[in-house]
Amino acid sequence: MTDSTAFDWRSFLLGWSGEWADSLPDDETRGGGDEVARQARWLGFPAAPEGRIAAMEKRLGCQVPPSYREFLKVSDGWRHAGGFVSLLAGTEDAHWHNNASGLADMFEEHLREDAGPEERREADIWRRGLQLDVVSDITHVLLDPEDVDEDGEWAVYTWASWRAAPPERHAGFTAFMRDMHREFHSLQARPSDGKPVFANDTTRRLDAQVAEARLEALRGGWEQALEALDEAKGYSRPRAAGLGDQIRRLLGQTHTVYYDGLVTDPRYTPEMLPPLVAEHAAHSYRDDSTLKYQLRCADADLMSLAHATLDQVRNGTYRYTAAGPFGEAVERARELARWGDTDRAWRTLTDALPLWEPLGPDHLAPLGWVADPVLGPLLTPERGRELLSTPRGGQSGEAPSPTPDLDPDDLAWLAEPDRGNNRTSYRFVLIEGTEPKELPGRLTDADTDGDGDGDEKGDGTVLNEPMTFWDASARSRFDRTESSSYDDRPLMAVGRAGTGWSFAFDGAPAPFNRPRFVSPASTAGADTRAVVVWSGLRTPHGKPFFHLSVARDGAEQYAFTYADGEIQRSGDIPRALDPSRFFDGLEDSARAERPLLEAVAEEFGASLPRHAIMNGRLHTFTTRSWTRPPRDGETYAVLRMHSTATRPVARERARDDGPKSR
Repeated sequence: MTDSTAFDWRSFLLGWSGEWADSLPDDETRGGGDEVARQARWLGFPAAPEGRIAAMEKRLGCQVPPSYREFLKVSDGWRHAGGFVSLLAGTEDAHWHNNASGLADMFEEHLREDAGPEERREADIWRRGLQLDVVSDITHVLLDPEDVDEDGEWAVYTWASWRAAPPERHAGFTAFMRDMHREFHSLQARPSDGKPVFANDTTRRLDAQVAEARLEALRGGWEQALEALDEAKGYSRPRAAGLGDQIRRLLGQTHTVYYDGLVTDPRYTPEMLPPLVAEHAAHSYRDDSTLKYQLRCADADLMSLAHATLDQVRNGTYRYTAAGPFGEAVERARELARWGDTDRAWRTLTDALPLWEPLGPDHLAPLGWVADPVLGPLLTPERGRELLSTPRGGQSGEAPSPTPDLDPDDLAWLAEPDRGNNRTSYRFVLIEGTEPKELPGRLTDADTDGDGDGDEKGDGTVLNEPMTFWDASARSRFDRTESSSYDDRPLMAVGRAGTGWSFAFDGAPAPFNRPRFVSPASTAGADTRAVVVWSGLRTPHGKPFFHLSVARDGAEQYAFTYADGEIQRSGDIPRALDPSRFFDGLEDSARAERPLLEAVAEEFGASLPRHAIMNGRLHTFTTRSWTRPPRDGETYAVLRMHSTATRPVARERARDDGPKSR
């Protein structure tokens, strides 16, 4: 509600006064003014006549804002404006602050040189503001004559040092008083021995509003539901925060989402605890001291469960499960997502959502899956809105339009610049008629079992559990004990590349070394077809290059490499992929990248899942080297990492100038 002279001040103030009087224990000793107010059920004072208001304005040298003026016509001042202002000024006490508190100097001292208008207002308000607090708990209330809206309303700023926050802005005096009424309700809503049950027309209206908002949310009307829940939350009504937090989390709003009153309820803990813990893990940097605060009122058993779940989230081993048909869909979706098919995984979840059953009356939507390392990356704000708009939990309503798929059915997205308008090198292998879990057997020297379970295979090669490429790279560097300047053994993410193809993708390859490069296409393409692409056409450093090689049944069919402005080719290259069509006469070689990728996708009917590669969690493994062994007389370096209980990590550098190779 905006500030307006049409606001019904008398009804508002009378209702507030009655609620305040009813909240007081009968046996509590009160000061004379408060006792008179309780008996009269009126927190205000007699109305200020027009002459008194005019005299005040003459004294101040200006007209006061309309809402404050209309308030004074009903009550010339106010007791207990919220929990920390015992007396609010009427016509006699309102006065210019003129930095009486000295706070302008304090705020100016902490201003940065590049401080913006908002920060400067926080300092200047203490010199120009009209002070309304008369008696308070070190709480200042100032009307700002320079922060004025189109209706002539002055913004109200409140500040208390013990709140450790910047001054809080209220749009006008009406908004300030409504906020103070909410503050009064929030403080009274806290249980306390000896106090009467805090129930009145306002609480009953808001509690009924919460109950209806829950049903509206399950019907798919999350926007109306969230608005109603947020209003009730402002008055600290039970259930409102916990219900609203579920909606906010699915919209991607993770800050200060605690599922109050629900996460500690055993009925809802399986769904509410994992996302809360996952958010903590994402921002805690291994400092878990705040977890107890986030889990307010948690007992020892719940804290133990929280720490166990936290370990699972950090290790990437947490798995979300659900009951019934929706739970079965969750398992199917995870299987799709772990191989990169995130669009079908999402559709699998949403198709089953009408069959989802809440764990209790305050459960609005499935939530635990957002903490699952494989399923969580499926969520985007748009998809969250789609989920929330889908009728579920036994309620009926109109189904929303599906959100567009995130993965284009091509390879051309690789040519798009990143957020810094750069494009680093990348490389990938496409293998036809092969499941992703079988790729280590084709791209390593191991005798793998191909079961994809993360167990050790053959010579120690593993298909790692799904994780981000960044995390997989960090873990790979930590686990590596030896590397060679002649080795180029990339860590590659694997998944499905459209119908009939699987891929292995490296988004941060080593520099392209043309003389020593050996395409893995032939060995990868035993008894099938394999395609290798390595592009550095948009690298910020180094010369542009592009390589394509295609093999069938273990033999290379054709290949070309564009580097140093020249094209090397072999085999019978199809016209659609002829490099001269893309590079001849082209001054900017980077312009060839998109049409080249489009041609490769068209020729082989393959694509790469952008969302899974950029944002998802995929299995990874380390391939055999993409460079040939050193020849006689060639030098190279070996780096070995040694670690013992008595000495730190050491490095050993080897160099061989002799005829033998290593």
